[in-house]
Parts: sequence; C-alpha cells; structure tokens
Amino acid sequence: MKEYKYKINGLKFNVSVGDVVENEVRVEVNGTPYKVELEKTKSSKPSKPAMSQAGKTESAKAVVAAAPTQQVKPVVSAGVASAVKSPLPGTVMSFSVKEGDSVKQGDTVCILEAMKMENDIHSDKGGTVKKILVNVGDAILEGTDIMIIE
Repeated sequence: MKEYKYKINGLKFNVSVGDVVENEVRVEVNGTPYKVELEKTKSSKPSKPAMSQAGKTESAKAVVAAAPTQQVKPVVSAGVASAVKSPLPGTVMSFSVKEGDSVKQGDTVCILEAMKMENDIHSDKGGTVKKILVNVGDAILEGTDIMIIE
C-alpha cells in the first residue's frame, strides 16, 4: 500500500492506498478501511496511473476525494481529546454548545434527526469543546465524529 499524509482544513489525514483490482481500491484513512469503487473507463485495458507534478498518482487523488468525508476521523493529540460520535445516521438539527464551551459527561451537545425523531446526542466525557466537525443540516452516518472534546 502507498502511504500519503494530507492536511485538509487544518485536520491531518494518513491515507493508505492499495492496488486497483478491476475497478475497486482498498483505502485506509486514519485507520478506517474503505472499499472504493472507481468509475469504469471506456478503455478495456487497465492503464498506469498518471503522475502529477507533486509526484502523487492521479488515481490516489481520486480515491482520497471519493472516500466518504463523514467517516474520516481527525488525528487527535496524545489521547487527551476524544470525539463525540454519532450513534446513528441522521441529519444534524442543532447544537447545544459551541467551540470553547465547557461540558460535563452526559451533557446534551447536539440534536440529531433520524427517522423523523429528534435524538439528543450526549458528551462521553467532560471537558472543553475544541472543534465542531459537522454543520447544521449535514446528513451524517453512524460513527461520524461530531465534535472533539479535550
């Protein structure tokens, strides 16, 4: 697997890209595996990935762009910070906190609409809200990092 390191909007991503088999690639983003299906080309024989000026393959860029951003986990420092994760898929309705606010374990930090029901999302630990990773109106998947608490 090829290893790449990216920094997007201040968040660090470690990306491992495997070999292309037919039109599928195994990709790992910050330790989370993804099976990425590439769009089939009109050419029947596989082509070698083109190299860009930066020395990264074009197919690697496409794979990173195709990886679902909802499940990407930001790199956090030394185990001091932890992410509040979505327990179910849904749409972010509102936040009860903002960046810099103090929270206690069990505090409601977000309201998530799922299957026409509003669900309170609670903090797993006490601390300060370091970064909110999603926006109101975002459709997110189960396990998505909603915010970082230090």
